[in-house]
Amino acid sequence: MRRVLRPYLLAPLLTTGIAAAAWGQGAATAHAAPTSGAAASTRAAPAARDGPRAHLETASEPGTRVLRVGMRGTDVRALQHRLAAWHYFPGRFDGYFGPFTQEAVWAFQEVQHLTVTGQVGSTTRKALAHPRPPRALVPGGGRLRVEISLSRRTLVLYRSGRVALISHVSTGGGYRYCTSSGCARAITPTGNFRTTAYLPGWINVELGRMFNSVFFIGTKYAIHGEWYVPLRPVSHGCVRIPMDIAGFFHKLVRTPGTPVYIRSS
Repeated sequence: MRRVLRPYLLAPLLTTGIAAAAWGQGAATAHAAPTSGAAASTRAAPAARDGPRAHLETASEPGTRVLRVGMRGTDVRALQHRLAAWHYFPGRFDGYFGPFTQEAVWAFQEVQHLTVTGQVGSTTRKALAHPRPPRALVPGGGRLRVEISLSRRTLVLYRSGRVALISHVSTGGGYRYCTSSGCARAITPTGNFRTTAYLPGWINVELGRMFNSVFFIGTKYAIHGEWYVPLRPVSHGCVRIPMDIAGFFHKLVRTPGTPVYIRSS
């Protein structure tokens, strides 16, 4: 279930020049699907989370095709490098537009105030050339901090006062639910918090399972990995992050003590 992840924080330094050149050239040569165990480990089921399953497509004209889930090619690899250069994590740089790359595109479109489609057409491609940075929710909130915007559905991690990671999230869905201790509304609380505890791996709680949970209100609310992190808010109140990011997120924060700011805007 777990994936082997490359060190994320080195990606912007190693790939910015390569990605800019490749993205500018717009190369779109499709290639055969890799069949190694590592490459084949990308899960297929979540690819159709918010729409019909996309089919494998090949390039028709270099640099002009709309990139979407299921595609392969050097233009997809250039997209992955470009996203990583701006601190979005697309998973492996393998030229395959899988669910992790889609989630990174979602996050990018959310931050850029674009229509969130998970596809890369002319508008998103243009924004990738000169993207705007995420708007700081708490500019004086500390050099190491986590900011979560419920309306934008994004998490931004700052390290040494600079953006280190931007992720799509799914938060409280607003529905009513009941447990053995009573009923409540699925709401992610807003306010100023701090990380309180980290529980590695999968843990079972009354409302389900959570992976690599970084708690910020006692041991009740956490930022945690989940296979299902759709565009809409669906959690019971925790902050869901994609599984690939959950594999290393806990290493980038200090627990306990890292400020976590959650805002509705």
